[in-house]
Parts: sequence; structure tokens; C-alpha cells
Amino acid sequence: MENGVLQDIEVTVTFLEMHAPPAVSPPVPYNRQVALLKTRDIPLHFYRYLMDRVGRKWHWVNVLRLNDDELSAGIHREDRDIRVLYLDGAPAGFFDIKPHLPEEVELAYFGMMEHATGQGLGRWFLGSAIAAAWSYGPKRVTVQTCTLDHPAALPLYQKLGFSPVAQKKEVVHPLPFAERSASVMRP
Repeated sequence: MENGVLQDIEVTVTFLEMHAPPAVSPPVPYNRQVALLKTRDIPLHFYRYLMDRVGRKWHWVNVLRLNDDELSAGIHREDRDIRVLYLDGAPAGFFDIKPHLPEEVELAYFGMMEHATGQGLGRWFLGSAIAAAWSYGPKRVTVQTCTLDHPAALPLYQKLGFSPVAQKKEVVHPLPFAERSASVMRP
């Protein structure tokens, strides 16, 4: 931050693809009370809450800049698949799948809240997202990550079968606290 103004951040975005489902899915973690629930018409405030809590540290800001109509048009499509991870009864992460391309399914968002990381859930949770994506019968599943995301993101995607296909530079415009708060606290 310089003179009270947040500085833009240059990142490298890595695009990954998978052309066949994995032969084996990671097992459900034992000794943990976990649930993965598919949402229907997720309330906008809850989606923004998930986006903020999962993505705050990684500067996931694009969705938080959308107005209600723009956000609703994107996430309330019949073909949108949003699932929420619960750990010990509380929200712990989510993934958001866009299966609306004829031969491709995009894992648009995937992440866990800070309290859920380091608990042995990541491989199983990503495996669940991958299985959900393949359930739509695509020829490929895509995902992207950037250098601002959790350091384990890219290696985990690769361990579970994604391969990098391209990279590009982008600029992230951080969200000032007041704007973030206004977005997340909308009724």
C-alpha cells in the first residue's frame, strides 16, 4: 500500500487441463466430520461470503465487484454446479463448476477456508470436484491458478492429473477494505 492506495499486483496465470478422469479418487478423510452439499439457487450473500472467506488471502476479487444482477445471472444458471464443504458442521470451502461448454467443463473456483487447510482434506476435496466435473461427460476439464493462490494449488492440481497448457501475465487490482466489506455485507 502506498499513500493509502492498494498497488496492483502482477501475477502469472497457469491454465491446466485434464483429458480423462483419474483412475482412483482420493479417499474420504477419516476421523473428520465432513459433508459436501450441492446448492440450489445459492443466496448471493452466501456465495459472496464463501468467495471472501476462501479467497481473501489470495485476492479473489472479481466476483466481489459484481452487482447483484450480474452475480445472479452467472451463478443461478441451471447448468452451474456449486458445492459447499462443511467441516464439523461449519462452512469450510466450496467449488464452482461451469459445465456449459459442449465438450469442456471448467472448475471455475475451488478452495478451502483457512481453518480447513492442513487437515488432510485438500486431496479428497479436489478429487470430489474433479469427479463432479467429469460427471457431465466432457472431453476435458479445465482449471486455472495463479501465483497469488495457495502455494500448494498448482502442485495439487498436477498430482491429481491436470497438466499445464499455457501461462499468461495478468494484473490483479486488490479490493480496498471498504469495498470488500460493502460487497460481503450486502443484504
